[in-house]
Amino acid sequence: MEDFSVTSEVGTLKRLLIHSPDSSLGKVVPSKAQDWLFEDIVHLDTVRRKEYDFYIKILLFFLDPEKVKGKTHQIDAESAKREFYKPGKPGYFNSDKVIELQTLLTDILHDSSIKSTLVASTCAIEGCTFETQHDLLNLSPIDLTKVFISGMMPDDQMIFAPIPNFIFTRDIGVVINDFVLLNKPAKKARTREALLVKYIFYNHPFFKGLKNNIIELKETNHHFLLPKDGDEKKVTLEGGDVMTVSKDHLLVGVSERTSMEAAHQVVTTLFAKNVVSKITIVKIPKKRDYMHIDTVFTQVKRDTWVMLGNFSRKAIKHEGEDAVQRILEPAKKEDELKIIQFSKTSLERPIYFESLEDLLVNISQVDLGVKGKVKIIFSGNNIFPYDAREQWTDSCNLLALKEGVVLGYDRNDKTLDAFKENGFTVIHAHDFIDQVENNVIDVKTIQDTIITMPSAELSRARGGFHCMSMPILRDELN
Repeated sequence: MEDFSVTSEVGTLKRLLIHSPDSSLGKVVPSKAQDWLFEDIVHLDTVRRKEYDFYIKILLFFLDPEKVKGKTHQIDAESAKREFYKPGKPGYFNSDKVIELQTLLTDILHDSSIKSTLVASTCAIEGCTFETQHDLLNLSPIDLTKVFISGMMPDDQMIFAPIPNFIFTRDIGVVINDFVLLNKPAKKARTREALLVKYIFYNHPFFKGLKNNIIELKETNHHFLLPKDGDEKKVTLEGGDVMTVSKDHLLVGVSERTSMEAAHQVVTTLFAKNVVSKITIVKIPKKRDYMHIDTVFTQVKRDTWVMLGNFSRKAIKHEGEDAVQRILEPAKKEDELKIIQFSKTSLERPIYFESLEDLLVNISQVDLGVKGKVKIIFSGNNIFPYDAREQWTDSCNLLALKEGVVLGYDRNDKTLDAFKENGFTVIHAHDFIDQVENNVIDVKTIQDTIITMPSAELSRARGGFHCMSMPILRDELN
């Protein structure tokens, strides 16, 4: 399917779904921050103008250069209005390569049948009155879209909670080859965004070719019938725990947000539909520090990965610790790493990996045909306490624009040192844009580079650029 195909984490990115920071981010209050899955409140204007706007321009330089090449000075000069970045505005960039979810939602709400059904569904999960439901039906598609996302009516009356996590589009679903796996969020704060995305995928003309290839997981009757202690049978899945590392191989994380029952369903469902032939389950500690597997590792090149050193060979084997230390500080069961690889042709004979590093090396060598050494770049250059500090600010959560060219935050200094030591160029987004505009850098030929983005506020939202992207089309790796 030419419009939807993802067969790796690092093939040249051609099309993705995003959602630019909206007023929801500016409505997170301290008392509700953790309920809404934030660790802190952020300054919305800084997030937009000084951070995320760079992300938009860089994505367009790589995916849809006609929108920005030679125009950045004009765009910046008009930044007071920011119409270039705002969906629904006359000056909006409106790319079919860098696709805004808000625009897609507005599109489908022009259909009165879809509009009435989605309003009813939203009001049901939000507990709205019949009067509120009637008021929503009378709104224009643009205004209704804003209400669905921000929770606020045009008269500034808040009728339900905002969905500030909508910027993390990776979690709404993942394209695996030419299928899309939709999420089942673990937290109530993300229920409405999952509903909105489901309606977009099933109803927007852009996804017409995908209609028969949408996969949703079902809740199990075990969960409904068991007492609260049976919550481990609940099916929860978020896209940050799913990685398509090759055409035949999928990684599924079991984490704070994705349950073992969901992983089980992914294995059985995707094998039954012949989507992939190999699935590896990566069970990480259920800690807020980690959240998803893409917060502890992502791929940079077919032979290069960035990861947290806690899951390296040396750490798993406790090398460097003396016997007393190992005995006095035994690993807790909930903190154990567990990696099991299932093959469709030999389900009863899974392969076990002792460390995450072993798995990543195996993927590079077996799935991607790497003959030489596989490089592991460690968060914080594997130096305590920088390893943990920088992992918290998403040093391991990078988005590959093409093989060897990734986006990350500028605040993770020690990790950037590690990239330099492994032969990568580190360039700030501002300098990158200037050099592309002056033809010093050609995005078609650039190699082994990490582009660093301003991150004083955006990183507080606890998600990097891997989280803030849902690739739907990548070139296949040669």
